[in-house]
Amino acid sequence: MDRLMALNVFRHVVELSSFVAASRRLQLSPAAVSKNIGELEAHLGVRLLNRTTRRLSLTEAGKLYYEQISLVLDDLDAADSSLGLHQHVPKGVLRISAPTTLTLLTTLSQAMPKFLDRYPKLSLDLRMDDRRVNIVQEGFDLAIRAVDTLEDSSLVARKLMTTPHVVCASPDYLVRHGTPEKPSDLLHHKCVQFTLSGHPDEWAFWRGDQSVRVPIDSRYKVSSSLAVRDALCSGFGLSLIPWIYVKKNIENGQLRTVLEGWTTVELSVYAVYPSRRHVMPKVRAFVDFLIEELTP
Repeated sequence: MDRLMALNVFRHVVELSSFVAASRRLQLSPAAVSKNIGELEAHLGVRLLNRTTRRLSLTEAGKLYYEQISLVLDDLDAADSSLGLHQHVPKGVLRISAPTTLTLLTTLSQAMPKFLDRYPKLSLDLRMDDRRVNIVQEGFDLAIRAVDTLEDSSLVARKLMTTPHVVCASPDYLVRHGTPEKPSDLLHHKCVQFTLSGHPDEWAFWRGDQSVRVPIDSRYKVSSSLAVRDALCSGFGLSLIPWIYVKKNIENGQLRTVLEGWTTVELSVYAVYPSRRHVMPKVRAFVDFLIEELTP
């Protein structure tokens, strides 16, 4: 048994929750992956994985072993990287997941060529998608997340920026339907719901010691903030949307904010990546670049 290979196979099977996915990532046959796991369990004299046709899970011993060998494998990677200064230069392929709207409506998409010019040995695979990806299972090095509240997880999170939400509409819509003076007035207006937000069906507002939650059930529900913005500019209705997404539209008069005396949720932007003792140079370089571009 090639013990180092078996440990790597075991780690990939656990993190991808699949023998088949691990075989693809490691460029091994499924039979070779199964053989490595079987030989490792035989060597240890203990079952590491519970396998059924539909589900793969760690045994108690497997969980403990995974935690320990992950640290060992990370240390081996760090030892390889410490052999020379040139090893600390960011290189290879950096796979990033980022929200479409945030990437296009901030400086991020324009800044990516600058990042690549700075690190000529690095290639960037940027996947723009508003859904929440599983970083480990889908093979990403890092994800940018724009959320109201960051869920608990084993990922390392670095906060990059915060932007408030605003309620806004086109001047034409407000002329035709009136301007809401208080949050409960939204019940009598056409609203556009962004379905991937953390608050699609209820918008919360605060003013002093007042707290108001407004249930929202609109005719137009959409999974793109760009589509929400376009609906607002067309005069369709009102929506609760991150200010940074409509900043230019407000400045040029296409949209007007309402409920000025009320505050609501904020959108926070994070860089998240797998929790490891040693962060790869390419990931560290990109996080530093994000801080440079997005942190006020």
